[in-house]
Amino acid sequence: MDLWKRYQNDMPAFLNAALQTPPMQRLRQVGMNCGCEYTSFPRFDRCMSYSRFDHSLGVATIVWHFTKDPAQTLAGLFHDISTPTFAHVVDFLHGDYLRQESTEDGTERMIRDSAEIQEILHDLGLKTSDVCDYHRYPIADNESPKLSADRLEYTLGNLVQFEFSDRETAYALYEDIIVGTNEDGEPELQFRSKEKAEKFALFSLQCAKLYVCDEDRYSMQMLAELLKDAIFQKVLTEHDLEKTEPEVIQILCASKCFSKRWQTYCSYRSILVSRQPQSGDGWRMIHAKKRNIDPLISGLGRVSAVCPEYGALLNKFRKESQDYWICGTADPIG
Repeated sequence: MDLWKRYQNDMPAFLNAALQTPPMQRLRQVGMNCGCEYTSFPRFDRCMSYSRFDHSLGVATIVWHFTKDPAQTLAGLFHDISTPTFAHVVDFLHGDYLRQESTEDGTERMIRDSAEIQEILHDLGLKTSDVCDYHRYPIADNESPKLSADRLEYTLGNLVQFEFSDRETAYALYEDIIVGTNEDGEPELQFRSKEKAEKFALFSLQCAKLYVCDEDRYSMQMLAELLKDAIFQKVLTEHDLEKTEPEVIQILCASKCFSKRWQTYCSYRSILVSRQPQSGDGWRMIHAKKRNIDPLISGLGRVSAVCPEYGALLNKFRKESQDYWICGTADPIG
């Protein structure tokens, strides 16, 4: 995934240096799809590679494009630096599936403990505290449903990854964006044109539905249970989750029991749905965080207010219940 090449033409030297550090390089082998891409669900088994490294670089280049500020740019780059193997699956493991913020717990530690990153910060006159919390910089991150570099990047990335749009359409949406002041007096990314803002909003809603679809929620829950059991049986440790996905998969596959469970996980192909509890070990009722974006149109307001049709669709999505039972079906393991 190389959308970042169009987010910003020039790459500052400090950003190039930060990308080469071991903690950032690890993210090349931590995916954006939280393990779903290893299943056989049609929604995921054909999607192109999209890593946390790709996403982090994209966020950083967007922040640099709009701010030219090293602290904000590095905060955007490092925001996923502590993301564990399979990313938000670990939120399910830790019972944080509705906020999905536990993956950020080690950010400050990983930045502080990296000699390479500390050298870069020293050369820029920055401290760990300047770059370890991207929530303090509204262009990098803000409260949902506002638009930030983080939400913008993963939305455009997923549009291309899942073939909801082509690259040129994604680039055209990005090129319409400027920085303005929102209703809270904070800087926020917003669209110049009503047409592109509405198009982006509809695309973002399409992505939001994918992020909480039955296949996604089921995959994350079942993989979380697999990891939890592997940790309980001392096949894995919590520290192993700071490795890459191929390394963790290799550990699982070296265990006779967990190798079979991993194969079953990878064989999930379809979902059964029931409004009533069902017998059998595979049934789960799973709730997950609903991500959504309601971007600003410069001089007009948020898309939901300017375009009532989108407002109605967004409200419907927010109210959709996850109070039903789902079960994955898998091909037999030979």
